[in-house]
Amino acid sequence: MCFRFFSFLILTLFCISCDKFTFKKNTNVQVLDTFVNFSSIDTYPSFKVCDSLIEKAQQEDCFRNTIHNKIGEELLKHEFTIKDSIFETVIVNLLINSKGNIELETIESSEIIKKELPELDSILKVSIRQIPIIYPAIKRGIPVTTKYRLPIQIQLKE
Repeated sequence: MCFRFFSFLILTLFCISCDKFTFKKNTNVQVLDTFVNFSSIDTYPSFKVCDSLIEKAQQEDCFRNTIHNKIGEELLKHEFTIKDSIFETVIVNLLINSKGNIELETIESSEIIKKELPELDSILKVSIRQIPIIYPAIKRGIPVTTKYRLPIQIQLKE
């Protein structure tokens, strides 16, 4: 009987004292940011001349201006003969991979451009191959592949 009473007493004390033990979660656990915005990048692709710029907007402007100038210089080397005046915009879709290599994806142009300047596609391909080394875009410290739409204004008079 004494043993039963003693066992009952210990069991009662054990059940009552359970709320005295506090089990806290570890509050030092870092919360992982699982949302990644794939439509934006931390650093734009850049050329060596743009590498020293700090602000994101300046880097983007420098990259855009440099690539426009490089392709524009190549286009100015060629003489085009046309029948009618042309004032059109050609969209060149470029892919800059994570190693910094640039590839021509597509060229979006009107039927007038295709008819009047059939050699424009091949000239653009050659000029894109001659673009100097590009540092790839950076997202969270990792080089990433990016697409770039390059509008080229074609203004030719007869």
